[in-house]
Amino acid sequence: MIKTAIQKGPVAELAQSPSHLMHRALQLCLDIYAEEAVEAGLTQRQYAVLEVASQKQGLTQTDLVKATGIDRSTLADLVSRMITKGYLERERSAVDARAKAVRVSQAGLAALEAARPCVQAADKRLLAMLPKARRQNFIEILQHLSDVADAAPEEIKAAKKAAKKADKEARKAAKLLKKSKKDDEASGRTKSRKA
Repeated sequence: MIKTAIQKGPVAELAQSPSHLMHRALQLCLDIYAEEAVEAGLTQRQYAVLEVASQKQGLTQTDLVKATGIDRSTLADLVSRMITKGYLERERSAVDARAKAVRVSQAGLAALEAARPCVQAADKRLLAMLPKARRQNFIEILQHLSDVADAAPEEIKAAKKAAKKADKEARKAAKLLKKSKKDDEASGRTKSRKA
């Protein structure tokens, strides 16, 4: 383990950088997943999409974005490739006629069943790297970060709405100020004519 209190410079900075450390941990997770799930033939993201879609058939891509955290453009490409592979089928949404929904095919269900033990093995390997006493805390921290990530789009939307409202109020106030100045100027010209 790096003793960052003694070291100085870029390495010490990276050793204390949550974003860098999480990226390194993600690389480790994906490597372990790839080793364990090579037989299943699904990427980690494909597995996530199949797992979510199998729980509730007929989800739209927007629903899948919210449930998996995969960004919209990546998910759209991923779903297209999974349809081509025969894991998913596309259909018109029962809720929104404009939207397309996905359904897990029989081939997708078979791939998902084959992948589940692999994912469990990968998760078991990852947790085994931590002391038993810290595993639950680790999971809770990850869940908390995931919850924060899920809330972020709503917070951004609320911030944009508040900024738009503040901008509208500022324009309204500027317009009133401009009108008031014109009225004052007009009033001043009227007084000077009378004098």
